[in-house]
Amino acid sequence: MAPTIPGFDYQRVPVAEGVSLMAAVGGSGTPIVLLHGFPQTHLMWRQVAADLAADHTVICPDLRGYGASDKPAETGPETYAKRTMAADIVALAHALGHDRFALAGHDRGALVAFRAGLDHPETITHLAFLDVLPTLDMWDVMRGRSAAVGFHLYLMAQPPGLPERMIAADADAFFGNFLDIWTRNPEAIPTEVRAVYLDACRDAVPSIVADYRASAGIDVEHDQADRDAGNRLRMPVTVLQQDWGAALGYDAAALWSAWAADLRHVCVTCGHFMAEEAPAQITVELRTLLSR
Repeated sequence: MAPTIPGFDYQRVPVAEGVSLMAAVGGSGTPIVLLHGFPQTHLMWRQVAADLAADHTVICPDLRGYGASDKPAETGPETYAKRTMAADIVALAHALGHDRFALAGHDRGALVAFRAGLDHPETITHLAFLDVLPTLDMWDVMRGRSAAVGFHLYLMAQPPGLPERMIAADADAFFGNFLDIWTRNPEAIPTEVRAVYLDACRDAVPSIVADYRASAGIDVEHDQADRDAGNRLRMPVTVLQQDWGAALGYDAAALWSAWAADLRHVCVTCGHFMAEEAPAQITVELRTLLSR
């Protein structure tokens, strides 16, 4: 059997026409939703979620297009726009009985959380972002030779067809590369969990590419519209990330401060997959956020 989060119930929840999300739900108390990143599934939160479930209702879905959730065909940029994916998460929480909830996201999930915070400020009580920049800022800082670290962003930004064929030709090598180079502690992702991630990604190449393609188009447009309108995140925000600013030449805290007035910005010493490499630290930071 595939690994699961111990003590959590698994259920499929309809969130949009023809789209259901698979979610692991556990614990009781004030709700928090945890969104996974690339190239992973909800399972990346297994240790953090089990800890938080002692005094919170914890909801860990697979995002639209990932894991065991539905993977609708890309019929236009809106299919995998972060606005659409954020609406999925709000609908999921509402279906489970929560009109207001805290939200934490890693990597791709953080971009969904960011959009949820801007689009649904009356619903999201607290926000945490793990190792990411807002889409608009990410593209601004990726330039010159240093941009090579994000080659996958440019590959998956291409029109439908070529990137999907290239990645599907050796999906395990492509996705496995990121699991290898983005972690400082390989033991944090055990063999059986790595297999789950690779199996899930291998079966979701078109939808994963569509998610990234949206971030080179419609997601930028939505972020720019909010920036032009002066919209900011109204709730307490915590950002945890590696010190990418030192490597790529930007001030990450300043970039985030432009979006969030009530901000705690922390640089971590672990690798990208911090919820698996440093679960105790991440849990403490989330509890601190929820107390604000």
